Amino acid sequence: MTLGWLFSFFRYTSLRTKIKKKVYFMKSPKRHKQILDLLKIKEMVSVEELAEKFNTTPQTIRTDLRNLDKQRKLVRFHGGARAIDGKANMEYEARKQIAAPQKIAIGNAAASLINSNSSLFVNIGTTTEAVSDALTNHKGLLVITNNINVANKLRLYTDIEVAIAGGTVRMNDGGIVGEAAVDFIKQFKVDYAIIGSSAIDKDGALLDFDFREVKVAQAIIENARNVILVADSTKFERAAPIRIGHLSQVDIFVTDKVEDKKIRQICLDSDVELIEVA
Repeated sequence: MTLGWLFSFFRYTSLRTKIKKKVYFMKSPKRHKQILDLLKIKEMVSVEELAEKFNTTPQTIRTDLRNLDKQRKLVRFHGGARAIDGKANMEYEARKQIAAPQKIAIGNAAASLINSNSSLFVNIGTTTEAVSDALTNHKGLLVITNNINVANKLRLYTDIEVAIAGGTVRMNDGGIVGEAAVDFIKQFKVDYAIIGSSAIDKDGALLDFDFREVKVAQAIIENARNVILVADSTKFERAAPIRIGHLSQVDIFVTDKVEDKKIRQICLDSDVELIEVA
């Protein structure tokens, strides 16, 4: 009697486990697809975020990310994952369309801060390019850039002299990166630096995806008398793994709007002029 009961119990438990596993594996492909779809939009996701979104455990999400990483569909890191693209960055033309009106307004506002007969760095980014679009009426500018798009645009204006860095050209956006670009930037000491950021963390960290680009951006910050950060408010919603620097290192921050009180406080405490164009 006792042995029969035990046999029935273990058989029931084994069958129940198989059913659970079957349900789990039936749900995984759909969840995997949704994770990959989310990465196309957000570029990076955290385990906690996914666990909450799919109403499951962090352990289940870690398993999902591990499996997708093995299939080379994403890149897993401690606490989350990013898109399979080595830089986890969106295509250039797609990025240009994000917050396009805000970028134009930011570009105009930042350009108005630049005096004629001055020198400036303009680094990689669609918002920094918006600034260069608004510089075409300036006189006597020396523009040093690691952005082919900026150089190609401004070279047409006789009152603007353009110097372009050497190095490795990124295929996706025409950015020039690498040690040669860093060494080139270090030869100058300019009046202004126009810099962008792929993401801005809540603690004020300025973040990017490509460590080679970060090295150039850091050299730009170090060799400018006035650093102007240009970034639209969507950058507060994004994440990136590599640190460029901190908001407190810039002199002026031009954006469309800042809703986070912590960011406002950082600007206030660090004597960063905050310009909102919205």
